[in-house]
Amino acid sequence: MSSYVPVTPGITPTPPAPPQQDTGLRGSLRRRPLIWFFALAYGLSWVAWTPYILSRNGTGVWHFTFPGGAAGSQVLGVLPGAYLGPITAALLITGVTEGRAGLRTWRARMTKFKVGWRWYLVVLLAVPGALVLGSAALSGRAPELPPAAVLVAYLPALVMQMLTTGLAEEPGWREFAMPRMQNRYGALTATAVIGVLWGIWHLPLFLTEWGGGPDVALIEPVEFIATTIAFSAVMTWVFNKSGESMPLVMLLHCGVNNYTSMAWSDMFPDQVRSDASHAFLLASATAALILLIATRGRLGQPRTTPAGPGLSPAG
Repeated sequence: MSSYVPVTPGITPTPPAPPQQDTGLRGSLRRRPLIWFFALAYGLSWVAWTPYILSRNGTGVWHFTFPGGAAGSQVLGVLPGAYLGPITAALLITGVTEGRAGLRTWRARMTKFKVGWRWYLVVLLAVPGALVLGSAALSGRAPELPPAAVLVAYLPALVMQMLTTGLAEEPGWREFAMPRMQNRYGALTATAVIGVLWGIWHLPLFLTEWGGGPDVALIEPVEFIATTIAFSAVMTWVFNKSGESMPLVMLLHCGVNNYTSMAWSDMFPDQVRSDASHAFLLASATAALILLIATRGRLGQPRTTPAGPGLSPAG
């Protein structure tokens, strides 16, 4: 019986690695790549974040403070665990289960910059625009013009976000997990599952200054997970409609982080940290609802077509 895979322009479906005896750890990785990916992404990141969580930047069990203030401590305390988790797990499992062919597909998605300049313009403008509208709607006040220094530094900071947050997270969640889950379960289910797991992955950081901890109200991580689910719908649509362009997906993700850290407090100086989270949730939920209705839940997933001999959904 023929196998079927979604075919996306510009990305060649990854053929399975040559048959090998499925025994031991390698065999388990081949049979359950998604389970192993999520387990490694969580385990590697959470272990690496433990010193940060236990330090004075977190619960205070360890009498040490990461240097550099809030920004420096997050670079030293959060970023290593972010790099060690999703991207490392994705590359490791892809190499073991799919070999060089899988790594070539990974590289093709990660370097797919040619998607049309309109896509980049839309993402660059729509992300801060939606967040500004969300904040204005919740506060009932128009935004203030940010200082010139913020405008000058905005794009360089966005590039830095791409090299840190974007590169650390998205090669795992969207490049590795999304196409495999989408091939097997469809875009809507894959988006919901990855949105939940992506949100839960962040939960230990709510015990630190990153998440306003260590004493944080339960509603905050719950709201955060609701946001990651809604925002994942937007990211799935961009991933599919752009032909699986990871640079564009990373730009979408990092655009939120960059606007929140660089411009939001100057544009809405009378609002507090939680107001930014509420605005992000409102903007994400609104965009997700529009896309779900417009695409009838497909979120841009291409129609399936017969695969060539020997090809089957990666999973």
